[in-house]
Amino acid sequence: MPMGRMTPLVFLFLVSLFVTYNVITIFVGFEKSKSRDVGFPDPIIQNPTKLSNISEKLLFHIALTATDTPYSKWQCRIMYFWYMKKKNLPGSAMGKFTRILHSGSPDNLMDEIPTFVVDPLPQGFDMGYIVLNRPWAFVQWLEKATIEEEYILMAEPDHIFLEPLPNLAYGDYPVAFPFFYMKPAEHDDIIRKFFPKENGPITNVDPIGNSPVIIKKNLLEEVATTWMNISLRMKHDEETDTTFGWILEMYAYAVASALHGVQHILWKDFMLQPPWDLDSRKKFILHYTYACDYNMKGELTYGKIGEWRFDKRSYIKGPPPKNLSLPPPNVPESVVTLVKMVNEATANIPNW
Repeated sequence: MPMGRMTPLVFLFLVSLFVTYNVITIFVGFEKSKSRDVGFPDPIIQNPTKLSNISEKLLFHIALTATDTPYSKWQCRIMYFWYMKKKNLPGSAMGKFTRILHSGSPDNLMDEIPTFVVDPLPQGFDMGYIVLNRPWAFVQWLEKATIEEEYILMAEPDHIFLEPLPNLAYGDYPVAFPFFYMKPAEHDDIIRKFFPKENGPITNVDPIGNSPVIIKKNLLEEVATTWMNISLRMKHDEETDTTFGWILEMYAYAVASALHGVQHILWKDFMLQPPWDLDSRKKFILHYTYACDYNMKGELTYGKIGEWRFDKRSYIKGPPPKNLSLPPPNVPESVVTLVKMVNEATANIPNW
């Protein structure tokens, strides 16, 4: 039977074949969304800067998933460098750090970065979309690792901590960054394949991915297996795969959270993304996923390789050199900050 036409039960049965321990239950029965009463108004519209946060002093564990490729390794090293620089500063609720390595075997960063090795999906399951390993990696880590903190920050290798990060979550309400391109309401027909009407309105599906998110550990334990299953189902649904493309796994997390009644506070200053966001001040995380291309006048030439550029994809086979050239005059502060922070990290990380 072609994978795209499998019934959900047959598909989930096949998925269960690769589960290597008995604690996980692959088939999850979804209940209608349940409200979590913490005496807090609608977290989607409430201005979080006006809150007296009941969670701000509770530590969160920083966790990111990674591969053993040179491209992933150098980003993880920079990310961990800035974690170490910020974690003990005033205002920080940053706890311990784990790189969840889903290659199935240790690599040469085990002594440099705290790492937990998990299994990748069986060969062929990711269908060339390696990000599908992320939810499966979190499922294994949550079941097997000892995590002392009550909260978890799900992060990514291409994140840089600009400031010491407080716990922005509010009790049982996680906090997430709203992505401008995540628009569940514009994909009602597709979302309803995985989030039936009886589970609530489409607006219950937040415009987020799994990262950055600060969430209670017990809530992530509830959501993680569903997130994994939804990701796999979406990838094997041709219409969904074609429509969502590289952000499919992000939609899967948003849908899985909604199925469990988990609603996120949307915090726009949680993160910035150069070159579109121009100012890094009063932000917590810098996400360098986009290419930064400029001419020597400091004008953005996005879509066209600039006379000056920084693009992480230029360094797929190995790390960037030390002392990258700074941008020309008139380039936004956020891009200048990015390059300066990369340079500071590479100048101080041993054996770069």
